[in-house]
Amino acid sequence: MKARVTVTLKTGVLDPQGKAIEGALRSLGVTGVASVRQGKVFDIEIEGSDKAKAEAALKAAADKLLANTVIENYRVEVLG
Repeated sequence: MKARVTVTLKTGVLDPQGKAIEGALRSLGVTGVASVRQGKVFDIEIEGSDKAKAEAALKAAADKLLANTVIENYRVEVLG
């Protein structure tokens, strides 16, 4: 079974890497970009077929390792 955990900075947390990307896009001539926020995506393969169990395990992993829950939010998607 495949799953995806997406980690993003919480609203209000400064994102210097996003600002750097925003500036780079402008210097490349990309127009219309209002702002950029960067994050992380983890594509994970899980053994078994119990989606609820997989989602619970991935939420625990995100809380303990994949995300800094003080400054980051995460979303778990079990893709099947």
